[in-house]
Parts: sequence; C-alpha cells; structure tokens
Amino acid sequence: MAANSADKTPGPPLRGEDFIRAQIRRDNALGTYGGRVHTRFPPEPNGYLHLGHAKSICLNFGVASEFSGMCNLRFDDTNPAREETEYVDSIREDVRWLGGEWQDREFYASDYFEQLYACAEALILMGKAYVDDLSAGEIREYRGTLTEPGRESPWRNRSAEENLDLFRRMRAGEFPDGARVLRAKIDMAAPNLVMRDPTLYRIRHATHHRTGDKWCVYPLYDYAHCLSDSLEGITHSLCTLEFANNRELYDWVLDTLNVYRPHQYEFARLNVTYTVLSKRKLIQLVESGRVHGWDDPRMPTLCGLRRRGVPPEALREFCSRVGMARVNSTVEYAMLEFCVREYLNDRAPRFLAVLDPVKLIIENYPEGQVEEFDLPLHPEDSSYGSRKTPFSRELWIDRDDFRLEPPQKYHRLAPGAEVRLRYAYFVTCREALVDSKGKVTELRCVYDPQSRGGQSPDGRRVKGTIHWVSAAHAKPAELRLYAQLFAVENPDEAPEGGTFLDNVNPDSLRIAQGWMEPALAELEAGARVQFERVGYFCKDKDSMPETPVFNRTVTLRDTWAKLEKKQTGNGGSGLL
Repeated sequence: MAANSADKTPGPPLRGEDFIRAQIRRDNALGTYGGRVHTRFPPEPNGYLHLGHAKSICLNFGVASEFSGMCNLRFDDTNPAREETEYVDSIREDVRWLGGEWQDREFYASDYFEQLYACAEALILMGKAYVDDLSAGEIREYRGTLTEPGRESPWRNRSAEENLDLFRRMRAGEFPDGARVLRAKIDMAAPNLVMRDPTLYRIRHATHHRTGDKWCVYPLYDYAHCLSDSLEGITHSLCTLEFANNRELYDWVLDTLNVYRPHQYEFARLNVTYTVLSKRKLIQLVESGRVHGWDDPRMPTLCGLRRRGVPPEALREFCSRVGMARVNSTVEYAMLEFCVREYLNDRAPRFLAVLDPVKLIIENYPEGQVEEFDLPLHPEDSSYGSRKTPFSRELWIDRDDFRLEPPQKYHRLAPGAEVRLRYAYFVTCREALVDSKGKVTELRCVYDPQSRGGQSPDGRRVKGTIHWVSAAHAKPAELRLYAQLFAVENPDEAPEGGTFLDNVNPDSLRIAQGWMEPALAELEAGARVQFERVGYFCKDKDSMPETPVFNRTVTLRDTWAKLEKKQTGNGGSGLL
C-alpha cells in the first residue's frame, strides 16, 4: 500500500455523495493505493443472481467506471458441492445485461488454490494454524458465547511438524469429509466470535466444476476472499454489512502473512418489501414448484426480471435511488415499479390489446367494410413513427370498460352512454345482451360517421375513451398477468407452524386469453410495449407464431380502479 501523501487534503464530501464514493475520493486525494481504484464483484456460482446482487454490481462496476478504475468479475468457487457451470454462465449474462464490463479480468478463487494452500502451510509453520479433529458441532460448542469465552481444542497445541503432516495428508485424500479441519490459531477468548480460531480449510470429496477431482480440501470464504483480493491488487473490497465482523479476520490473515492488504468497506444490503432475497429460499421456491424455474417473471432474480421486461436502465436507476448506507433498511417494491414505468413511459411503443374481451357490434357500420387507421407508436414522440391498424363493424373491447349499472363518475361505456373508441369514432351503446347468469355477452352500438379519428364533429364533449381491436383481424394472445409473488410485506415472517412458502400469493399469476392488433405478432421475443390503458408488457420467449405470449411487466397507474372499489366494492374483472 502506498504511503499517504502529506501534501494533499481530501476535502469535504460532494453534495449527495455516498460514504463509499467519499472514501474513494479521499483515498485518491491522499495518494492511497497510488491513486488506483480497483474493485471486484465476487459471486458464488451456486444459484442465479437476484435484486440484491444488482446493487452490488452497480456499486462495484459503477465506482470503477466513475473513478477511471477497474472491476474484476471473480467467482467464489470454493464449495464444489453447490456450484455448477450453469450458474457461472448465468452470472456472466446477468452482469453484462446490467452493464458490467470486466474485459479480460474474469477470475476464480480456484485460480488461486495452489497459492492459498501454500499460504495455509506458511501459517502452520508460523504456529498460526493447526489441524483440529473436533467435529463441526463440537467446534460450535467449544466456541463459547457473547458472554462466555470459548475453550481451546484438545488438538490446538500440536506441533507445527505434526500439523503440516496432517494437512498434507488431508490434501492427499487420506481422511473422509468432516474428519479434520484446518483452523487459524488466534484467541478463543476474543470478544469477536469470528476470531475464535476460525476454520480455514475443510475436507470435501466432491468434483469441482473447474478443477475436477484434483482437490479434496477447500478453503472457507473468509480465508479465500481476502487472499484473492490481495493477489488481484484490489483497493476497495466492498461487501454487505453481515461481513462487518469478518473484517477483523480479513485483516488478520493478510497482516499475519505480511502481504498486500486492501481495505474492506461494508454497506447495507438491499431489502425489498414483498420479496425474499436469499438464494436458499429462492432455491426452495424453484424446487417446491411454487414458480416455474429461476427465470420465472415473478422471481426477483435478474433473469426473471429480464424475462418480465424490466429494462436494465430502470434497474440501475432503482439501485441509484436506493443509494448506499451503513444501516439496513427495507425499500418499497413500488419504487422499482416507479423506475420501470418512468423508463418505459418514454420509450415503449404503444399498441392496442384486449385482455378480457366482450364483443361490440356497430349496427350502423357497413358490413364488410374495413378501414385502416394510422396510429402513432408513441403519442408524444413522432420519431417512433406509426403503424396501420384495421377497423371493422365488429370489435373486441375490454369487459372492464362496460357497466350495466354504472356508479357515479363512471365515464366508460354503459347503456345509453357515448364514448370515444381511441383514434377511431364515437359510439353509443344501444343494447347489452346478457346470458342466463347475467354476464354480458355482446354490446350493440351505433357510431357517428362524422367523428372519424375520434374528433368531435360539432364540439360536443365525450369524456370516456376506450381501446379496441378489430375482431376480424385481431390475433389471439396469451397474456400472463403477474403480481407480487408474496401476499405479505415481509414474507420472512412465517405464520405460526409454517414457513415463508405459506406467504406465497396464490394470485401471483393469472393468464388471460385476449386479443391484440396484428402488428404485435411481428415483434421479437423480449420486445417491450405498452398496451394502451392496460400496462407495460414484454413478449415472452414461449411465444409461438400462432399464439404470442406477453408478460405484464408493470401496470399503469389506475386511479379509476381505486375509485370504483371505494364506491362499490366491485373490482371489475380483476384482470387489470
């Protein structure tokens, strides 16, 4: 580490600057690390990345970019029993999608297994590490508590020669899993329980996704992580608050070995309402069948968010708004939805689609006549262009846009009411046909031929505007309407005798068989659009030419739905 420069002063933090960026700016001003900024994003390839990782990706790659530094992608692959190449591939894809770029700096903890092992032998020879025969349960029992010191292992005072021999035999595969571990020899009475002779190596006879069966002893994260940081020349090792107590061990390993030492800084992890951000729990959701895989659009995984249609730019904005703090807190899921709406509102092309269709027939419209309307792809940006949309005598409209007995301030279609068909004509409902159960099956209307384009021919005001598609030309579509995966704000608070799985929202996915204008069928998978008056959707990879599939990314603000529920208690069709 470079000595601090005496002729530079860091100055006060910039307005709105978080503590990590302020620290980096201070280090640069003082010449710490020679003015270098080198971070790393170190995921374990034992699952798919989620929202919490997005915050770390944005931070590590973000500060490296802002300070003209570098950021490594390093896989913490020290547990072969839980790690797979599938996860490595998915992590690469997710980091790139979110904007992370590591050039040729893709590393693995397994790259350093020989160096880590050599350092462990050095600790043994220094009398700073020993092989212990206690079981995992006995080690926990001997560790003590916050108010009581721990007890020394009966094997703690083996000679360096005996420890070295046993450690080498561990590497050679002579002992079964769990028979022995290598522990640091620090202080069993240390106030910080992490420092009470922590385990550095354990035996694990399992095939590693990169090294195969070459190794059967593997380092623990706290040991491998700090040395990997040192070997890569990391300057600022950024991690979440749960590692704050581990910083003392991070420093102890590097200082004891007298090697280059970065500095570890901890920030608050991301917690979001109605969401779990634990790989262990996400795996349970997948394995229990509550969701349809890691990329289910209800999952908070990055691949799930991508499939749902969340733009990476919106996710980066969300992480920016959350910011960096030293105290854990919980963020409203609505903030993420706001960022998604804000981004898509400016950029998503508009189309017409009907989720819960009811037939509307214009009785005075000529049979067999078809018109084409040139509709804008974005009402506020002409550069998006337009598309041709057919109009005919028979249309589909959303069932939620009609009421037989409308409540007060209802401005959609009702018996005798006139509304504007968006971009097309004014229509007045003359009659509603219902079945034996009282469900509306067909609406009979008349139109004003002079109102083409939705313009009033005589200056009369029509408050309501509804969307539509031509029944003769519309394409069938499967519309997957996603809601929050959990029904309660804090899913980790399980009901008595239950688990967090009991909080899964049974209505988190509803499937509507709707109709959409023909142009939508031509879009490629992943295309993001706004269905006017309905919400933002993304074309799914499951789409077939004859039946496109669209996932709802996020709803529009629907003040009417809240008003109607307050007045009547009627939630309409429930699809929107």
